[in-house]
Amino acid sequence: MRIQYAKVVPEALQALLGLERQVEKSGLEHSLLDLVKLRASQINGCAYCIDMHSKDAKARGESEERLYELMAWREAPFYSERERAALAWTEAVTLITEGHVPDQVYQEVSKEFGEAELVNLTLAIAAINAWNRMGIAFRIPPGSYHPAPAAPR
Repeated sequence: MRIQYAKVVPEALQALLGLERQVEKSGLEHSLLDLVKLRASQINGCAYCIDMHSKDAKARGESEERLYELMAWREAPFYSERERAALAWTEAVTLITEGHVPDQVYQEVSKEFGEAELVNLTLAIAAINAWNRMGIAFRIPPGSYHPAPAAPR
């Protein structure tokens, strides 16, 4: 690890946590957010975040099959139309220099998400991209994260 940014500038961590709190209260499904966070982290190559979000998803009951196939979600039959739209949006927003979020992707995601949901989904993508950049820039090592115990049903 290069710098422990949360210790050097605690307000930076608080700002990122503020984004997370907004995402958490957005009403979007946790399973959907887990996929979005994991997919963006895969694209960005953030080992710490890949470790974290795969563990969180598994702890919430996500199947290993869907986690393993996430990088090839277009070819895999395991994702709903809503999830596919969110994953396409995640890729377009994360890879923003490759097409500046094409109209076709916007039209597809707009069929599955209302306006407020789309704003919140985009905020979730922006948040995980910010976390990824902090994790990668400061070389946060993967492996130490442990998810919170699953809440009783």
